[in-house]
Amino acid sequence: MSLIKHCSTKFHRMSARVEFLPALITRVVVGIVFVESGWGKLNNLPKVIEFFSSLGIPAPHLQAPFVAGLELVAGLLVLFGLATRFASVPLVGIMLVAIRTAKWEEIESLSSLFSLSEALYIVLLVWLIVKGAGRASVDSLLDKKYGCGAACSTPEKAGR
Repeated sequence: MSLIKHCSTKFHRMSARVEFLPALITRVVVGIVFVESGWGKLNNLPKVIEFFSSLGIPAPHLQAPFVAGLELVAGLLVLFGLATRFASVPLVGIMLVAIRTAKWEEIESLSSLFSLSEALYIVLLVWLIVKGAGRASVDSLLDKKYGCGAACSTPEKAGR
């Protein structure tokens, strides 16, 4: 066996053992960001309502607690990997609205759009929507115990 083939085989075996890490790391990072953001908004609602008003967001007294609660709950779901695909969808929506209302004036090019942290969160959330929560998740545990159920952990099983 050539040295290159030997190294390639070793690398593939090693990477298969840590295949769960990208989804886990993504979920933990994104989940913590949204949990902290939601919690912070809920604990400072008057300031958030004022900020939403300054952005021209309709009904800020309703939107602020709604967004804060959604960020907190969906962030927790993503963090633990429970209904990750479903929880990620509204978070993408929140980020799109954040870009359009609060960051739009800063965007001069595609590069400046992609340099926004909100754009990065959208990319990570879309990846979670497509790939799912991964093996180290509540979705995966439920899938192993009950079959697909409400929390499908793989797209193949979602079609059952």
